Amino acid sequence: MGRGVLAVLGSGEMAPGMTKVHRELLARLEPVHAVNLDSAYGFQENVPQMSAKLEEYFAVSLHTTLTSLHLANYERASELERTIFKRQVRQANYVFAGPGSPSYALAQWAPLDLRSDLLSVLDANGTLCISSAAAVTLGAFTAPIYEIYKVGVVPYWLPGLNLLTEFGLNCVVIPHFNNNEGENYDTRFCYLGERRLRQLEQQLPEGVATLGVDEHTAVIFDFASDTINVRGRANGYWREGETTTVLANGTTTSIDELRHGAALPRPIVATAEPSDPVQGADHLGRVVLDGGAEALDALGQLVQLARTGAEGFIDPTSLIEGVLAARRSARELAQYQLADQLRDVLVAAGVKVNDGPDGTAWSLD
Repeated sequence: MGRGVLAVLGSGEMAPGMTKVHRELLARLEPVHAVNLDSAYGFQENVPQMSAKLEEYFAVSLHTTLTSLHLANYERASELERTIFKRQVRQANYVFAGPGSPSYALAQWAPLDLRSDLLSVLDANGTLCISSAAAVTLGAFTAPIYEIYKVGVVPYWLPGLNLLTEFGLNCVVIPHFNNNEGENYDTRFCYLGERRLRQLEQQLPEGVATLGVDEHTAVIFDFASDTINVRGRANGYWREGETTTVLANGTTTSIDELRHGAALPRPIVATAEPSDPVQGADHLGRVVLDGGAEALDALGQLVQLARTGAEGFIDPTSLIEGVLAARRSARELAQYQLADQLRDVLVAAGVKVNDGPDGTAWSLD
């Protein structure tokens, strides 16, 4: 079972009141490798601006570098891009995801099997900080909030990532639990209101509870100590039928009090020790050229190493030569789209690639 921490935020991920929560979560990690998943708001026109705002908040308020990982559309992403995205998630120890649309996020993450990557972060004693819309995807089922609240469709559930079931918590997640923006009409329970939430809960299989999280509040699952801590402005809630257990602000509760059964057994994925970059590049280049089931993952690793090398942290020669060798092989096999992708990756990493009659030459910008 995972040993890390899952913090479920009801809202306010960049509000002053949540800064202390982020700091407490970050303090347990050394060094911090924090990433932001942009998929939940990937449908919006202002994706770069949203990511920049989150990165600035982490830099200014938390003195932490936050790297945004881009996967706005599963269908339009190449297999190589998906592979690199999954590897980058697994390599992080602080994964943030937040505002946007639950159903849109789920449409990108479910076919990607992001669930296994998030569990891998927890296995490695990392932290998941999942807020607002992204939090809705964590449960056994996901409520399509926009479709119900904005479009007015009859309330229904989508299959969720089902992350919490791994720890014996069979539930759905509803953030913005105490929202009152409607003033004279009911916008509690993530804008669903009591009537529509009841409709949804009546559709749930027996034994599936509702985890509610108030705005500007964090319900923090510490799987090493098997406890739930509530921080922030208000409370968390565990609803089963007509019974509601309040997870009060500032309190600590045993996770066992909410479980219906034992956590599911699952082998922990070992965290690989980083290999020597130059030797690794030679080996990865051979794996790519040989093809086979491991070629795509090896190519993803090679691309990541080449990017790092181009920034001056290591000698990039062996890495760039490995990518260029894979590109030559792709061209010889008439895989021109792949060859173009490899060239684009090198250019994005700051490498000038010049094709000439005597072969390909390269230099760093």
